[in-house]
Amino acid sequence: VLCVHGGLSPDVRTLDQIRTIQRCQEIPHEGAFCDLVWSDPEDIQTWAVSPRGAGWLFGSQVTSEFNQVNSLMLIARAHQLVQEGYKYMFPDDNLVTVWSAPNYCYRCGNVASIMTVDESLKIDDNSFKIFSAVPDTERVVPPRQMTPYFL
Repeated sequence: VLCVHGGLSPDVRTLDQIRTIQRCQEIPHEGAFCDLVWSDPEDIQTWAVSPRGAGWLFGSQVTSEFNQVNSLMLIARAHQLVQEGYKYMFPDDNLVTVWSAPNYCYRCGNVASIMTVDESLKIDDNSFKIFSAVPDTERVVPPRQMTPYFL
C-alpha cells in the first residue's frame, strides 16, 4: 500500500524514484514532489492537466500500471473531500481516497474516516472507521495551560 497526499506523477514510475525525492523543502511549483502532493484521480485513462494549476489529473490505466510495476495492491490518498469519508476509484478499486476531516470547514456536512491496515494487508469496508464531527453544542476550547516542561 502506497500512502500519498495527492496522487501520481508522470515523472515517477517506481517507488525508488519517490525515495530519492528531497522532501525537506518547500513544495515546488512543478515536478514529481509537487505532483505527489497535488495530483488527483479522474475518470480518464492516462493524464490530463489539472484545473488546480499544480499536479495532474491521472486515470485508471496510469494507476494500474504504477501498481503493477511496483507490486502494489492499493494507493491510499487524501486531498479531496469525500462526503462518505472514503471512496474507491477506478474499476479495479486500486486507489482509495480517505478523508479525515468531518464537517470540513464547519459547513460541508461530511463524515470522515480512518483506514486501518494490519499485518495481512487485507483492506475491505471493515478497515474504515467512519466518524462525524463533534456537535457545536459539545465543542469546547481546551484550557490554555503552561506545560511544566517550560517551568
